[in-house]
Parts: sequence; C-alpha cells; structure tokens
Amino acid sequence: MRPKVKFLDNNLIEQIISEAKEILCKLGIEVHNSEVLSMLSDYGAKVEIDDNHVKFTEEIIDKAIKSAPSSFKLYDIYGNETNDLSGYNVYFTPGSAALHILDYNTQQIRNPTTEDYINYSKIMNQLNYIASQSTAFIPSDVNEKISDSYRLFLSLLYGEKPVITGAFRIESFEVMKNMQITVRGSEKALKEKPLTVFSVCPTSPLKWSDVTSQNLIDCAKYSIPVEFISMPLSGFIAPVTLVGTLIQHTAETLSGIVISQLANPGTPILYGGSPAIFDIRYETTPMGAVETMMIDCAYNEIGKYLGLPTQAYISLSDAKQLDAQAGLESSMGATLAALSGINMIAGPGMLDFESCQSLEKLVLDNEICGMTLRLVKGIEPKEDFPAIPLFQELLKEHHLLISKHTRKYLREEHFFPGQVINRENRPRWIEEGSTSLKERAHAEVEKLIKNYEPTRISKEIKKELIHLMKAEARRYGQEKLPDGNLSY
Repeated sequence: MRPKVKFLDNNLIEQIISEAKEILCKLGIEVHNSEVLSMLSDYGAKVEIDDNHVKFTEEIIDKAIKSAPSSFKLYDIYGNETNDLSGYNVYFTPGSAALHILDYNTQQIRNPTTEDYINYSKIMNQLNYIASQSTAFIPSDVNEKISDSYRLFLSLLYGEKPVITGAFRIESFEVMKNMQITVRGSEKALKEKPLTVFSVCPTSPLKWSDVTSQNLIDCAKYSIPVEFISMPLSGFIAPVTLVGTLIQHTAETLSGIVISQLANPGTPILYGGSPAIFDIRYETTPMGAVETMMIDCAYNEIGKYLGLPTQAYISLSDAKQLDAQAGLESSMGATLAALSGINMIAGPGMLDFESCQSLEKLVLDNEICGMTLRLVKGIEPKEDFPAIPLFQELLKEHHLLISKHTRKYLREEHFFPGQVINRENRPRWIEEGSTSLKERAHAEVEKLIKNYEPTRISKEIKKELIHLMKAEARRYGQEKLPDGNLSY
C-alpha cells in the first residue's frame, strides 16, 4: 500500500474552488497584456481594456479545466521518457532562478558564474534520484538580457535531463524555443516529447504582468508545458488563514489555466506554486515553515481533485548554511510532498528563501530524495507467506545474511544512500578521517565533476546551440560567451 497524507476533505476542497471561482467572476483579475485581454473578450469574459481588468464566467473556467490534460510526460535530450506526471507519481527537480550560490571554500554566498553553472549541470547528470534539471541559478557573467536563455543553453549543452526553466523577458522566448527545436529536430517532435517546463508566475494578488501572460500564450502556441507558480503570502498579500490563502492560490492558478487553455486547448500544465506564510517578526517568507508546507500539500489536493498534475516548491530550506536546519526543513518538506503525491517537487539544493543554491546541499538532498522515493513505495509482502520456512532457516543458520530470500530482495527492500550519508560505526568513522557532512558532500561534488562525461548529442546540434546563443548575445552587445575555455 502506498502511504499518503491528506489535509483537506472533499467538502472543503469544493468550497475553496467555489469561492475562488466567485472571486474570478465577481471581482476579477488584472491582465496587463492586450493580446490576452482581447482573447478573453472573444471568449465571453467581461473585459475593461482601459483598466486591464477582466471578469471570467464560470463556463469559461469549467471549460478550461476540462480541456487541460490530466497528465503529461517529459523526455531527456535523447527522447527517453524520464517523468510520467500522473496520479501519485513523484519526481524531484532543483529549485530555479536563485540569485546566489554558497561557496564551499569561503562559506559565503556570492554571485554565480558560468563555471558554477556548468559544474552544477555536470553534477545533475549523475544524481539518480532527481529526475530533471532546473535552470537553478542565474550566471552573473553575462548580459542580464540573455541570463534566462543562457541558463537553458548551458543546461542543454552539458546536461541530459529535461529542464524546468522560464523566460524573464518576452523577447527571450523565441531563442529558448528554437534551442529546444534544435535538440528535438522539429516542432512536431518537441510537441510529442516535451523537453522543458516553463514556470509562469501570476503576481499576487490576482494579477498577470505583460511578460508572464505573454510567456503563457507563447508556450501554449507550441504546446510547451507550463507550471503555474502562484505566490500568495499568508498575512501579507493574502489572507492570514491557510484556507484563505488556498482560495487566493486557487483563483490565481485557475486564471492561468483559463489563459493557457483558451490560447491552445490541451496545453500541458502543472497545478503548482510557491506560496508561503509571512513571518511578521522578521518580514520574511519562510519556505521551511510547517504552514507553508501544509499549504503546498493542500493545494496539491485541490489540483488532484480537478484532475490535474501538480507541482510545488517544498523540499528546500531557509537556512544560510548546510546545517541541521537545512536538513530538517528539506527532509520534512520532501517527505510531506512525496506522501501527498505532488508530481513535481522543486527545491533540492536551495537555501535562504529560494535565493541561494548550494552544490553540496544538492548532493545531500539527492539522498533525501532517494529516501522519500523508497518511502512512497510502501510495504508489501515479498515471499513472506508462509513465514515458517524462512524462520526455520534463521533458527538453523542463526542469520539470513546469504539466504536466497535476502539476496533476492535486499536491494529492493533496503535503500542504501551514498557516501554523503555516514552509516559507519564510530571506530571506523574515526579511522577513515572523522569527516563532517560538509566535507563528505564537497568530496562528492568534486568526484561528480571529475567523473562527468559529455552528452552524446551530435556535434551538429551542439554547434547549432552555440550559434543560437552567440547570435542572441550579440543582439545585446556581448560578443563573446564566457564558457569559451570549458569543454562540453
């Protein structure tokens, strides 16, 4: 039996959805994009162009929900399936768009560079329990106008896994779309085997900017999957109660579903978000707060009730270092998310309120992901009945270390973490150097970077990706990319 956790009953879910629909129909939302406003008007929404304001109808909302797919799959750069985002399947991906990286040598945060990003991509290729990359942080050594497309470029050049990404500017979408088509070979192939998921973020409360709404309809045009990242803050720009926050999150997410499905019915979506409570003591948005995790798990239940695949930023920490707080918050979030059946769990590697990535934390979190994936497999009998023969053998041999039953099921039943997690007895630990968690994690980072093997996509595809990126950089006055001396 697969273990599960739930926070809402169906009556409460239905009431939350009903209230959210009423908000969209009676209060409406702001949309700062004339193309989207025109489209909504054409489909019967009440639009006030001068005020960038729109009120939906329940018919439009219900039709959009019905047209959104109940699942979709992601594929790596070679076209192999990696994620089946359906039911209670769970997959992990690192958090995205961090501004900083935690430097192991100085234990200080700093601005990331291209070399940091390439090292991250090399590590991600080899982490068995994290199914997709993300454009995890923003390299500071390129023009900010290409910082979004440059992250995707490096991910596709050095990585193999699908990429969770997003565009910061309307103009960036074209080259980011063309990079994906270069890898896949055609628009049709990209539609059949999606390579990325784009994050699109409404602005709380109840607003869509020009950039994000344009990203949404651009992705819909090419059937590129999107994840809605609604970010209400309980007690600040959302009601202080968890139910009130869920109503706002539902309204903002439903509005995005409407826009995407009107633009292209059947566009793959993830019912996601990054809400948080607001800690009035420090004026912060703690992602490691238990209430934040409860909101995430609860809106996942709403998404599943609507028949949609789900996403959440949850397995991450607000700690500033790789310390006990980082482990506590990340593991608790990952465990709750997995038990809730959140399909795409984002956050491994992240610290400091989603603003910082740590490569050492990433390899530790990979082990947390492995443990939680074992957890959700649950407990089931495997040739345990009748039990008498097994216990007869145990009583005769005084152990079952080499029994046929042990050898058959050991690896299936027991999860064995890597070297980052220490399970040695104390004398052996002392004999082998008395290493700390940070030291073991850093050793793993260095080993994975050293062991990296370049991807097997063709030289022609790599050359075309470089050509596209160089042309995009030149548009904004950058004549040379900073990765010229690094191999791929």
